[in-house]
Amino acid sequence: MEQLVAILTKPDNIPILAMVPVTIGLVFLWRKAALTNDRLIDEGGIEAVRAHMEGARPERGDDEDPDLGRLHTWPYLVRVELIATLIVLLVVTIWAIGIDAPLEQLADPTRTPNPSKAPWYFLGLQEMLVYFDPWIAGVMLPLLIIGGLSAIPYLDVNPNGSGYYGWKQRKFAIVTFLFGFLILWFSLILIGMVFRGPGWNWFWPWETWDPQRPIATPNQNWSDLFGIQSQLLAAIFGALTIACYYGLAVVYWFRRKASSPTLQRMGRLRYAITAFLFLTMMALPIKMILRHALGVKYVWVTPWFNI
Repeated sequence: MEQLVAILTKPDNIPILAMVPVTIGLVFLWRKAALTNDRLIDEGGIEAVRAHMEGARPERGDDEDPDLGRLHTWPYLVRVELIATLIVLLVVTIWAIGIDAPLEQLADPTRTPNPSKAPWYFLGLQEMLVYFDPWIAGVMLPLLIIGGLSAIPYLDVNPNGSGYYGWKQRKFAIVTFLFGFLILWFSLILIGMVFRGPGWNWFWPWETWDPQRPIATPNQNWSDLFGIQSQLLAAIFGALTIACYYGLAVVYWFRRKASSPTLQRMGRLRYAITAFLFLTMMALPIKMILRHALGVKYVWVTPWFNI
């Protein structure tokens, strides 16, 4: 396990380790707030949640002090922000004194680092390049992630107003976000940090990084599993596979729209966008399983692009 200890104690990887307890703590804080809101909604509706979050405000007459019932930014909010700033500065100062910055020698074209890893916040994108072509992993998927996050308020409208939520009312949205962030994005960063060694090959934590060790790479496509040799038939078969995969959303719509108030409230356009983003997100773990379990490189192979 010496290799694992060496990886985890690298200055580059310490921020990733710090993210683990911070993320777990924030998830527990969210869970506590969501369950509290569910209990308050069951007891007194959304007004009970508003009263709990905003606190009781005394009513005032026309001739009373206009500041009655108000909470000023100074000094209450500014004081909390100042304390938080000082704590962050203290932590960063101790960090800078105790751990050397991960600076290396000047770039040398004759000595390329192996493995050459991106900063921790780009490790997820670098890991996605293993499963998709660069135009998908480096351009299309990041744009869909940013666009999908920006579209959430318009696709999944909260009827209770901004800032008021609960687990019972937002199950699909919460599960989808946690799966996409924790299970997919966060795990891709950990995989790139711990399991990727020389040549960006897969090494288990107990294995020594050997740059000379030959590792088999996938060289078959989805059509090869079914014995399809013709390039034209392989392209058609891949296109049909992708069409059937996204067609699951159409089948689900026609089977559930009559009995699901949620689908009726969303409408066709919002459902189509939501289903497309969701299925595209799920394509990543599916492609990872195909790559590691069956050695599949591409699902749809054409002379112009590969997916």
